[in-house]
Amino acid sequence: MQPLAERMRPKTLDDYVGQTHLVGPGAVLRRAVETKRLPSFILWGPPGVGKTTLARIIAGQLEVPFYMLSAINSGVKDVRDTIDKAKRGTFFDRASPILFIDEIHRFSKSQQDSLLGAVEAGTVTLIGATTENPSFEVIPALLSRCQVYVLESLGKEELKGMVDKALTQDAVLSKRAVKVEDYDTLLRYSGGDGRRLYNLLELVTNEAEVGKEITLTADWVSARVQENMTRYDKTGEQHYDIASAMIKSIRGSDPNGAVYWLARMIEGGEDVKFICRRLIISASEDIGLGAPNALLMATTAAQAAQMVGYPEARIILSQAVVYLATSPKSNSSYVAINDAQATVRKTGTLPVPLHLRNAPTKLMKQLDYGKNYNYSHENPGNFKAQEYLPEELSGTAFFQPKPNNPTEKTILDRLKKWWGGKYY
Repeated sequence: MQPLAERMRPKTLDDYVGQTHLVGPGAVLRRAVETKRLPSFILWGPPGVGKTTLARIIAGQLEVPFYMLSAINSGVKDVRDTIDKAKRGTFFDRASPILFIDEIHRFSKSQQDSLLGAVEAGTVTLIGATTENPSFEVIPALLSRCQVYVLESLGKEELKGMVDKALTQDAVLSKRAVKVEDYDTLLRYSGGDGRRLYNLLELVTNEAEVGKEITLTADWVSARVQENMTRYDKTGEQHYDIASAMIKSIRGSDPNGAVYWLARMIEGGEDVKFICRRLIISASEDIGLGAPNALLMATTAAQAAQMVGYPEARIILSQAVVYLATSPKSNSSYVAINDAQATVRKTGTLPVPLHLRNAPTKLMKQLDYGKNYNYSHENPGNFKAQEYLPEELSGTAFFQPKPNNPTEKTILDRLKKWWGGKYY
């Protein structure tokens, strides 16, 4: 028997749950389907929000051939063979066949290159699905030929509606007497993932028999889900919880906690790139000027870990995690950019002072662009006090060095010497 998620897979845009900003009345993808002018595009969003389902619905409503490849088990030859099939199935009076590539972020550069000609020529309409930022994972040449549509996590009411629909319309569940007393526990375990929600619903209703009612209480759901939950779900809520635990251990200068949570991710098969990105962010956000080499260490470790891959990458990641956790901490740069952005949002687009403006033309010079700017390198110590902020913000110190950190104490002393009492 098909799983519940497959039995309940919607067949039309009207049955599709969520993403009204894309497929609702008058929305961009609905208009593209209705006018039969579908561009190649990439669907970027969390797991279980209907990326594959949406691609299938679009192909069905356009009545075009649908070819599906998974980046996990398809190579360049598979891509070329599929494109050749699509060519043979192309007719002048129909839209191009759709080539759907699941987890396109896992495609190598050569695999993505093999798509370019067919996409550009319109041999196929490419629909890619990814849980990762396409700006980082899709090559620029392919990205420039595709629209990117962002899918959102399903909301509470949408998920509740899916549960109710399955209990009343599914050929199996509709014959069982199931009463839902507590939706929240079921939704919490699903993590906003529609496919996971259906898998959980199927799990917790397995004991229901025809003519015998069961009630889905918080205790009933928790007892049955916890018995079957995996230790680490790379696509669910725990994925982010464990990453958060590692980063907070680093921030708290505990190498033991940091290495433990790193090990949890590695044992769960976490993508090296995901771990590396978190370490690079932590090196800047939590360590920053406390140990300026931390960012270099995290970046180098990321390159090395991705170069060698698992299992040896675990050693490189461990070295980086221990280094970051045992480094002096400072978030002064992080706080500075947050405060500066908050000020920009509050004060708007204040004009650039004339002496700081570029003056490449005669007219600009006549308008005093660049006038009275003092070139720092022509002054003793390569410094000359002058105003670098809009007049309205003069004297605002976004950057606040931490005097308890030796590196930043040196910076603070230098700034006081240069600027006197203007900032510090």
